[in-house]
Amino acid sequence: MKIEIRPVERSEAVDYVKVLPYVNGMPNWEPAPSAGHGGPEAWPPPRKPATGQQLQAWADEVLDDYFHPQAAFVDGKLVGGSAMLSLAITAPGPRAVPFGGVTATAVIATHRRRGLLRGMMQAMFDEALERGEPLAALSASEGSIYGRFGFSPATMRARWDLERSDARFIDPESPAGSLELVDAAAARQAWPQIHEQIRQRQVGELTPQPGRWDRLSDEAVGTDGPMRYLVRRDAHGTLDGVANFRLPWSALPEHTGTLVVDAFQAVTPDAYRAMWMLLTDFDLTRKIVAPSRPMDEPLRWMLRDPRAMRITRQSDNLWLRILDLPGALTARAYDTTAELTVAIEHDAMCPHNVGTWRLAVSPEGATCTRTDTRPDLTMDIQSLGSLYLGGMSAAVLAGAGRIRPHRPGAVTDIARVFRADPEPFNSFGF
Repeated sequence: MKIEIRPVERSEAVDYVKVLPYVNGMPNWEPAPSAGHGGPEAWPPPRKPATGQQLQAWADEVLDDYFHPQAAFVDGKLVGGSAMLSLAITAPGPRAVPFGGVTATAVIATHRRRGLLRGMMQAMFDEALERGEPLAALSASEGSIYGRFGFSPATMRARWDLERSDARFIDPESPAGSLELVDAAAARQAWPQIHEQIRQRQVGELTPQPGRWDRLSDEAVGTDGPMRYLVRRDAHGTLDGVANFRLPWSALPEHTGTLVVDAFQAVTPDAYRAMWMLLTDFDLTRKIVAPSRPMDEPLRWMLRDPRAMRITRQSDNLWLRILDLPGALTARAYDTTAELTVAIEHDAMCPHNVGTWRLAVSPEGATCTRTDTRPDLTMDIQSLGSLYLGGMSAAVLAGAGRIRPHRPGAVTDIARVFRADPEPFNSFGF
């Protein structure tokens, strides 16, 4: 058996696309209720197998400059594929840090457990480092797969439900400004403007891949009906919010009258409150469902009864992987002055990360250099990835044995260095 891992050539792009589960109408996510889905079922039904026209269209996208595919060949046959997108994530500071986003990954069932995915992942890590990307990230389709490659959850998301009858605001007056229901063309114009403002300040938010909002449409999809779009402008006419929502049909009485908010971003607190006041009091609706929302949603604290907003599903969202430890740690900012020595004992895929590192941080900047001194803490590379954006508790990781302190107060110190408020959040995956 001859195994070859290498980039995809133009003539192989269709074969690469064919190995991906969603292209073949196969399941592409673990069978568990998802916080990223607003329907009553765990996940939307699988797609139909792609047509020849769709295959060619997706194959053309494989060759875009920002898309870096790798493929696994066994005896000359393409049996696995993965890819990285060159994007940027907002790290504390806020600062935009380049990263490689792992996507479009699969190995066909007949060739699993032969090291093919590891080989493709190693090739992508090496290429990302050559491009100057100190981080890799992904949305994990199955929670047990990607930890062994050094990834670990770094952001979380929740789905919440709110009965319309309970959506009573402490301040019932809508802020000055205007709300407008618009078509998909207007939404396609609004989303990049609003998202860019949010991305510049929200830790964990991502730069969008090209064409992120191009597929927004006014056409109905199955029984879901068409997507609806809401924009908000302040008292001066400046756009400051946008949302996508839908009113899916259901044959079951318990699911009728549900308004699903699939995407929502607001630049100001006034826009945030005004938009939610409308979406939670839409005529002929009974319940509001919002998937893929931050764990620390401000809406809860605008309601007379904070308990009315019930989190019905929650899960990890973005998984992060440190590729270049000193490059990553000095790319983000810190709002405290401290010095720590951290030991990484094992990293088979990025062995240059192994060793003891002296991290000195202050609001003016950070340095990260090798040292021979005794470490304050020892941790695995996965834990460092979870801490990086500031959303994971160092105390929890220490309690799980993932961080081992070697002096009193070390866990408290590293928590103080990395923690961010509000928690990191990314509004979409890739």
